[in-house]
Amino acid sequence: MLLVADVGNTNVVFALFEGREIKARWRIATDPRRTGDEYAVWLLQLAKLQGFDKGDIAQVIIGSVVPRAIHNLTVLSEKYLGLTPLVAGQGVADWGFELDIEQPSSLGADRALNTLAAHAKYDGDLIVVDFGTATTFDMVDFNGTYKGGIIAPGINLSLDALVGNTAKLPRIAIEKPRSESVIGRNTEDQMLIGVFWGYVSLIEGLIARMKREIGRPARVVATGGLAILFDEHTDLFDVVDADLTLEGLALLAERAA
Repeated sequence: MLLVADVGNTNVVFALFEGREIKARWRIATDPRRTGDEYAVWLLQLAKLQGFDKGDIAQVIIGSVVPRAIHNLTVLSEKYLGLTPLVAGQGVADWGFELDIEQPSSLGADRALNTLAAHAKYDGDLIVVDFGTATTFDMVDFNGTYKGGIIAPGINLSLDALVGNTAKLPRIAIEKPRSESVIGRNTEDQMLIGVFWGYVSLIEGLIARMKREIGRPARVVATGGLAILFDEHTDLFDVVDADLTLEGLALLAERAA
């Protein structure tokens, strides 16, 4: 089996693949100080609880936007699994597609992995929207070339900034406003309208501008935790694919084997 580790700025997601199928997944808060020993205690116990043994793992691949985390995950793999991990974007796990941008080395691993998986799964020109700590919009052309994109503050970052820099505004959950009206009658409703519908307007506007610039039909593929929330209440996306980044890691490992 293949163990993948997708290290984002907020969470690390581990998943076990058998072929292209995800058999299990686990999530832990990202902390660059967390040691390989700590990862091992946490991960191997959870795997055992679900009936998996470390001997089941034959390959490991790491994709990370937090460089400091790679060393400790490498320790986990080498010390406790006896495996030298692949690192997405390096060596035999190089991306294998063209990055048609000014600073290819600056592209986050998650966005490159989304590019790889989206092109493998969907035809034509693509706009990939990933709801993470930041919300990213990436353009992948019909040849699989990464052409560039947009980075916007994630909705949770926006809400944290709003609440953290005001004295009286309360913390609220991110959800669709209770009323269809965009004129709120109390503070919480007004905040929810601003956060939810404001963010929908941001997504709509940026996608529309990208489509005009591409000049050809482009399918919109959404991933990340909040993609489902926005998909339930809008028609912004053609496809919601929650596991796109993990599948990109599995594809990269398969190609590098």
